[in-house]
Amino acid sequence: MFNFFGVAISTKNALFLLNGVGMTLFVSTLGIALGMVLAIGVCLCRLSKKRSLRAFGAFYVSFFRGVPLLVQLMLVYYLLPFIGIDLPPLVAAVLSLAICTAAYQAENLRGGFLIIPYGHAEAARAFGLTPWQARRYILIPQALRASMPALINEMILILKASSLVSVVGVTDIMRVSQGLVAATIRPIQWYTLAALIYLIINLLIAGIGAYAERRLGRGTARAIA
Repeated sequence: MFNFFGVAISTKNALFLLNGVGMTLFVSTLGIALGMVLAIGVCLCRLSKKRSLRAFGAFYVSFFRGVPLLVQLMLVYYLLPFIGIDLPPLVAAVLSLAICTAAYQAENLRGGFLIIPYGHAEAARAFGLTPWQARRYILIPQALRASMPALINEMILILKASSLVSVVGVTDIMRVSQGLVAATIRPIQWYTLAALIYLIINLLIAGIGAYAERRLGRGTARAIA
């Protein structure tokens, strides 16, 4: 047991918080990973030569960037069961985060694609690569490298936004904190502790991102040299 601003945190409550941290990391990581897969598809639609695909990509990005995440979460959680697709709260939370972050990640990736010199695609075709092989082995890795800072920023934003999944009953950090506040009537202490936990996690993500950027930067510098 230890004290935090006058609140005695028992081993049981500490375990509750750790479970909440684990759930937050699980939901956020899965949502970001699934969102990345969706984002690549949406980005390719945005860059497609087919007008219909470009229109779909533009609509997807506009809709999911224009509608608040909380509203998207409510729609997934309540609308899908209305049409016969009953999702557990955890699945609804992950899906909501994924489809939301995919819109932002798609635009980040599109920016990465647009700064790749056109000659790289021409060189890939000269070596006999198909358009899909050129994207998979040459263009997508370069786009990911170029958009890495924006993608790290999006990871931080999604982890913070994951606190909204508590409204559908997912026991993340926020949900656990609300339960502890209700049990102890100490909102300032518990929410301050929750804020510190979010801050520590995001600082770790930012540090990992900065390290990855340095590694990728050295690799790019050696390639140019």
